[in-house]
Amino acid sequence: MIKDMVEYLIKEIVEKPESVLIQERQQGDVDIFEITVDPNDRGKVIGREGQTIKALRVLISTVVTSNKKFLIDLVQL
Repeated sequence: MIKDMVEYLIKEIVEKPESVLIQERQQGDVDIFEITVDPNDRGKVIGREGQTIKALRVLISTVVTSNKKFLIDLVQL
């Protein structure tokens, strides 16, 4: 559910949605979502002063109703 939401939101932001790759893994009790996008789209995902990626994290944390922990990481190619 979270992975699908992250993927949908990221694909709406970038110019090359076909290059979006989301990998999910667990580390202890934390779900980690590693996002890979086209290098030209990194700035759009991060946003000015990190506003876009921060907003994405807030939005996801609002949707997650349990005390589940997660981390959204933008992977650099």
